[in-house]
Amino acid sequence: MALSGIQIYKMLPKTNCKDCGFPTCLAFAMKLAAKQVELSDCPHVSEEATAELAESSAPPVRLITLKSNGYEVKAGNEVVLFRHEKTFYNKPGLFVRVKDDESAKQIKAKVAPADAYHVDYVGLDLTLDGFAVQSVTKDADAFAAAVKTVADLSQRPLILMSREVDVMSAGLAASDNETPLIYAADSGNWEAMANLAKQYKAALVVTGSSLEELADLSEKIKGKGVEDMVLDPAAGDLSARLALSTQIRRLALKKNFRALGYPLFVAPTNGADKAYESMLAAQGIVKYAGFVVIDTFSAEHVYPLLVLRQNIYTDPQKPIQVLPGLYEINNPTSDDPVLVTTNFSITYFSVANEVEGAGLPAWLLVAEAEGMSVLTAWAAGKFDAERIAKDVKRFGVADKVNHKRIVLPGHVAVLSGELEEELPGWDVRVGPREAVDLPAFMKQVL
Repeated sequence: MALSGIQIYKMLPKTNCKDCGFPTCLAFAMKLAAKQVELSDCPHVSEEATAELAESSAPPVRLITLKSNGYEVKAGNEVVLFRHEKTFYNKPGLFVRVKDDESAKQIKAKVAPADAYHVDYVGLDLTLDGFAVQSVTKDADAFAAAVKTVADLSQRPLILMSREVDVMSAGLAASDNETPLIYAADSGNWEAMANLAKQYKAALVVTGSSLEELADLSEKIKGKGVEDMVLDPAAGDLSARLALSTQIRRLALKKNFRALGYPLFVAPTNGADKAYESMLAAQGIVKYAGFVVIDTFSAEHVYPLLVLRQNIYTDPQKPIQVLPGLYEINNPTSDDPVLVTTNFSITYFSVANEVEGAGLPAWLLVAEAEGMSVLTAWAAGKFDAERIAKDVKRFGVADKVNHKRIVLPGHVAVLSGELEEELPGWDVRVGPREAVDLPAFMKQVL
């Protein structure tokens, strides 16, 4: 049971030392009760109080970490229902599934390209997180062979999928993962699966079709000494799964109901078509999966899922930024133009990709704007003539070119006169509003 702010306050040193960043111990206690700070933020809590407060201060959704050969996939530790309330912390792991009725050649044909797949998205390297191996033969040797084949091809974490205890045992023995995820414990096999999870230090997926069943099983399994669990709300369709997943997250966060305070698991049913699989995976990423398993691997299938995941799990209070500086596009010479933009990552890559794709050489001055887009930064006073002029000097633009010509984004044409005053002798030009129009502008005007 979660403690109230007053109950927590009674266990704190009550010195009002402000070392936690709050003016009083009571203020800190209220924040701790609301799961908005960590107990470790107070350096003076006694060992006895720490032990007593540990349960109350623990995140409502348990952190689960899968480990293998230096790779990690983390899920959980979430404290809000909606990203705008604070942020989401651990993006769901995206796993590609193979089955043990496939030959080693077929498995390799799927795993090798998926393991190597990565895409550069606004400066971020997006990749898949691991592989799921499912037993459809119910044969222990076939399952172990499939697991061994995948483990030889990829160093990434594994999810092992079988409800047969002897089959799962063989798969775990063949896996070299430090912490795999095993699927699944149900009302019929939970005790044996819990024993395997303890033996191999694995996280365990618990599956059930109702809140009551999931809560009952998780409590029983926890009683067997297994702390790391993932819940599979095995509802029938998209609507039912969405409702059940939302109820689980709400009960964990709002009611601190520990029996349901675990990450969620999503995988399409066997035989699902690609459209349904994509919808289920996308719904899981948004609401509120910690681990997502898909059958289909292709660039056009996984790319939108990876981008969706990155967008949802990017902290809205911390824009993706690139380092301010003077960037070279297509090996520019001292005669080529100087373009200006902000250090918001999407803005930078929009401009850079358009110019680079057109084969045009240019210098791109990325000005410090605290990670904001052009209009946002200008409106906030973070992208003005003074700052641009400062960065022109800071990054030695004049030393790189034999002209004094600079191009502002069209949205901030109003800055042109002010920038001419800040940079005497420079020819300040106004470019197009949109990055897509830059190549034509550069060919016709510059």
